[in-house]
Amino acid sequence: MKLILDRMLGKMRVWLRLCGYDTLYIGELDVDMDEDEFLLMRLKERVLVTRDRELYRKSIRRGREAVLIEGNDLRSQLVELKEKLSLTFEPVMQRCSLCNSLLRKPSKEEAVNVIRRENFPDGVMDLDLFYCEKCDKLYWRGSHWDNILEFISGLNSR
Repeated sequence: MKLILDRMLGKMRVWLRLCGYDTLYIGELDVDMDEDEFLLMRLKERVLVTRDRELYRKSIRRGREAVLIEGNDLRSQLVELKEKLSLTFEPVMQRCSLCNSLLRKPSKEEAVNVIRRENFPDGVMDLDLFYCEKCDKLYWRGSHWDNILEFISGLNSR
């Protein structure tokens, strides 16, 4: 499922990307027109996710698939989206949480270059690494992965 989020839902993008959903965020796009008009007119193959009632109403009137999110906090917003779109939340190393690009296994040279540039400890090279070519960034399931799993488990239990 492909999604596009309005400005009010920027925090959701990282979590949706962590679960493998192809998620664009209006705040990251180079938009050369009114953002609401852009969201109404462009990228129609994506489900528009918004907190803006008027934008939602306009979307529905124009035949654009849209979801109105009413929750105020990230957890309730994600649960609401999960229920409305029948999403499943399971963290996967598939998309860059920063830019939404697909991740892949790095070459040894790519991994070494990033590890040296970022001054990562030598042991990182022995981990199961994933690479975003666009951001030139490495990902792995480190200690933060437990926090991700705990947060997502909480979403799935609601």
